Amino acid sequence: MRQRVVRVAVTAVLVALILLAIPLALAIRSSLYAHQRDTLERSALAAAVRVSPDYTTGDPVELPSPGGAGHLGLYDPAPRLRAGSGPRTGDAAVRRSLGGVIARTRSGGELVVAVPVSHDEKVIGVVRTASAVSAVRTQVFLGWAALLGAAVLALAVGVLVARHQARALARPLEDLSRHCRAVTAGDLNARAAPSAIAEIRQVALTHNDMLHSLSELLRHERNFTSNASHQLRTPLTGLQLILEAGLSQEDDGRLRPVLREALAATTRLHHTVEEVLRLAGSPLPPNRPASDRPVAALLEETDELWHGLFAQDGRRLECGVQDTPADVRVPGGPVAEILGVVLDNARAHGRGSVRVSVRDLAGALAFDVADEGVLDIEPGRLFDRGHSVGDSGGTGIGLALARDLAASLGGRLLLTNTDPTTFTLLVPVRQEERHDEHDAAGRGDGAPDPDA
Repeated sequence: MRQRVVRVAVTAVLVALILLAIPLALAIRSSLYAHQRDTLERSALAAAVRVSPDYTTGDPVELPSPGGAGHLGLYDPAPRLRAGSGPRTGDAAVRRSLGGVIARTRSGGELVVAVPVSHDEKVIGVVRTASAVSAVRTQVFLGWAALLGAAVLALAVGVLVARHQARALARPLEDLSRHCRAVTAGDLNARAAPSAIAEIRQVALTHNDMLHSLSELLRHERNFTSNASHQLRTPLTGLQLILEAGLSQEDDGRLRPVLREALAATTRLHHTVEEVLRLAGSPLPPNRPASDRPVAALLEETDELWHGLFAQDGRRLECGVQDTPADVRVPGGPVAEILGVVLDNARAHGRGSVRVSVRDLAGALAFDVADEGVLDIEPGRLFDRGHSVGDSGGTGIGLALARDLAASLGGRLLLTNTDPTTFTLLVPVRQEERHDEHDAAGRGDGAPDPDA
């Protein structure tokens, strides 16, 4: 591309120089010849005013120095040379000038100018001046040489400017090409630098946006397997333990509740798979699922699911069911998954009792999960995928997945305190949902719904 830009620029400069140099060269030639004729004419006129009418009777004639003229002479009407230098007999220019006009001709390799000398309205002589054409031709060649030097200088400047512009145009394109090769080699973090050229800058921005979209798509695809394996592990383990407990029972009457619990665990597993699939395929920004479960019922199910697990470790789980708003629904599946991740994290890395409480923020609900442990970790790295809390050998997926699930609801998962460790899940609740729940609560006395 650089050579192409230079060739185009040099061609344009050459065309411009040709179109300008040829007329300028002709103008130089014409002006130099005209200047020399004017010089000869001035010399002849200066000499003519010094010619006395008595020169025909023998009065001596004093002619000025020829100056720029090679020859300066006075001719009588004969026409013969009476003073100065020149041919002994007047030429065609002298004979024409005897008619009372100024004659300008080129004769015998000379530029000739003849000026009549008048007295009493009669031509009494002619002053003839002449100079060699070769002298003017030398000046013309010198002028053309100067013109050629200026053209070469202009061409050199044009080439330098063209090369500079070629580099300025090619560098961002070469950078974009280099980044494309890096992406082809597998480096999805490569980004094209912005350019000062608007068109190339737009191409670079479009390239970066496309690469960002592709990176996000690939990230969702890569994370799906790890998300699914992580989130399915705990429910499957629980299901395995329940089934083993059921198989160890000998009384069929005692086996039925165990099987019902296994069925409930299987249902939770089904919901977990649905949430992981939804998160893996959610667009950006993700659509928030519809609110489908009361907060109180959600916390009761969470307490029922996790109370026994904490009790096995000699720890206590408290869910603040009595403080939760009874008229607000939340996306049950995603919120349950997030609370499950945070509770599993508290069980594995926390200490002491764990308390789950809900705060109404008039536009959002805040689910607080606090234990009695102290978290000694940089908060900025806590939610990084692959970074595990402590030295327990965890996968570092749970909190990152919970953060993505919260973002898919339009909310956020935050570490609000490190001593004691407290995680807060913010779930936005639309105002119309609150009005609908209040209206439903107002019809809770058995009155029929007018829209039913």
